[in-house]
Amino acid sequence: MGEKLPFRARNPDNTKQLILDAAKIEFAKAGLGGARVDKIAETSGANKGMIYHYFGGKEELFAAVVEDAYLGIRSQERLLGLLDLKPSEAIKKLVEFTWEYYLENPEFITLVNSENLHEARHIAGSKQLRKLQKEYVDTVREILERGAASGEFRKDIDAAQLCITIAAIGFYYLNNRHTGGVLFGFNFASREALAARIKFNIETIMRMVMN
Repeated sequence: MGEKLPFRARNPDNTKQLILDAAKIEFAKAGLGGARVDKIAETSGANKGMIYHYFGGKEELFAAVVEDAYLGIRSQERLLGLLDLKPSEAIKKLVEFTWEYYLENPEFITLVNSENLHEARHIAGSKQLRKLQKEYVDTVREILERGAASGEFRKDIDAAQLCITIAAIGFYYLNNRHTGGVLFGFNFASREALAARIKFNIETIMRMVMN
């Protein structure tokens, strides 16, 4: 009892996901430069040889983690059923989802920041991410077009710009909560402040799109 399964009996997909999950924590905490493969191996229960076998090295593992982080938010967005909702309800739900995702997955913000420091070179070659991003923007464009056709939305809204704004309006607030708290003089992460912020985010985006 308690013995680890021999390597041949391991589920490769499960092992890879365990490594990705452990690596996500380590990279979010220490960044690419400070992250240690030894720590990732210890946390995941895999050995370093398995990590190198599946991912090739620390740089490649970091690339896989960042890609997996983006896949996470895009895949959950697809489950929202936005195209089945009234346009105004769909946009509101998207704003709420994006905010809640950031709150529930703080490592996403940290990983995106880290990848920006590396000028996005780890995801630059990911066709899968570009495909998912295009699908996301196309979904928002369809919602906007339906809203414009019904007279609910303005007709001049750029879907890509709206997607960027929905992401930024929550991302900036949470990413700068410490400096913002000092400069603005209140706790950005308090329950009251978070509730006020999502209310403001929804109102801001809806005013942008409504006719």
